Amino acid sequence: MAYVVKQITAAETIPIRHQVLRQGKPIESCVFQNDEDSQTFHLGAFHKDELIGVATYLKSKSSHFSQQYQYQLRGMAVLKHYQGKQIGKQLLQFGEEKLALLKASLLWFNARENAWSFYERNGYSKFGEEFMIPDIGKHLVMYKQL
Repeated sequence: MAYVVKQITAAETIPIRHQVLRQGKPIESCVFQNDEDSQTFHLGAFHKDELIGVATYLKSKSSHFSQQYQYQLRGMAVLKHYQGKQIGKQLLQFGEEKLALLKASLLWFNARENAWSFYERNGYSKFGEEFMIPDIGKHLVMYKQL
């Protein structure tokens, strides 16, 4: 099956974020700080004309890392029916290619426990100790040098 990844708007990410990451929570919880920042970009994966996965890349420096030009991945989500079909991997690869063009040196994020192995398979490393995000669950900081 062919999937197409392209840039989308912040507003287009909201329904997928809500359905996959914030089910049962207010839709407002799916709007992230800096979603509309000029250096933020959002990617969408499409099957035919249906948006089936999203990822947001925000210019954001983590105090855990010394690199000057860092981006943070947020709101990575693929509709349940399409999970396990390499769509998340495509969203990461497309994002990393764009970050390379922007000369970013590091991509980091807070990864949910159920996604740790997915990110490790895609070349990301764990950093520090596990921590809880209330009402969401166990997380770890993960990163990749670009």
